[in-house]
Amino acid sequence: MRLGDAVSPFDDGVAVTPSGEGRYRAEVDPRWNIGSAPNGGYLLAVAVRALRETLPHPDPVSVSGHFPGRVAAGPIDVEAVRVRSGGHHSTGTASLIQDGERRVLVTATFGDLGDADGPTIIQAERPEIPGPDACVRAIGSVAPMFLQQFDMRLTPESAGFAVGHRSGRGLMEGWVRFEDGREPDTLSLVLFAMFHLMEQPRWVPTIELTVHARGRPVPGWLQCRFQTRYVIGGYLEEDGEIWDETGALVALSRQLAKVRAEATPPPRGRLSERQEASTGR
Repeated sequence: MRLGDAVSPFDDGVAVTPSGEGRYRAEVDPRWNIGSAPNGGYLLAVAVRALRETLPHPDPVSVSGHFPGRVAAGPIDVEAVRVRSGGHHSTGTASLIQDGERRVLVTATFGDLGDADGPTIIQAERPEIPGPDACVRAIGSVAPMFLQQFDMRLTPESAGFAVGHRSGRGLMEGWVRFEDGREPDTLSLVLFAMFHLMEQPRWVPTIELTVHARGRPVPGWLQCRFQTRYVIGGYLEEDGEIWDETGALVALSRQLAKVRAEATPPPRGRLSERQEASTGR
């Protein structure tokens, strides 16, 4: 997606170039790192971008990724395989391969959410939170490079993590959009669903992530809610819900992650003085 004459960093970062039958070449961009490791949602988006070239349907309605190996910034190969194509859905698999090893494994089913029909039954309400202007923006040069790609606004109750104050609730809520003005779509929902805001004091690498796209988001902010209820033996789940500005639910996610007790956390962001006051710091 172009912004004027420029290509969005996200689209540039997930771009793939054909390199053979069912194979693509990509460049893992370090601006999407958290610490020294690429964000898992970003890596999934690279794989989904290749599958979008391989499959006939436009929207990744279900994506599941496993992360058996660590990916480094730099060139990477993507192997995409069409498993089945039908009238309403198509399914494929993709592998991110670096130095001859499969580092990320993805299975995805695509459809066309623009033509989705059938009953709609919603038995849960969108949470009421303050609007973006009433929330707290995480800013500052000390923020990880990954966070600098976004305009992230947290509810005052959630904002303490940005200055190192954790509530212990296992719940983070707020708003997010790309910093450069790129509008959300179903490809970027894969990234936003991994944009977890958990208050973990240590590195928490993802083992598995599943994302369900439920609709095409309208331009504007995305409201996000991420919650963890169980941490057992260092393993935790995180459930995500994402709504667009109209209040439509556009994505659901769940990931399994492992707290790495020996790891050093990435640097935290900071808040402006006025915003720090709103958190009670």
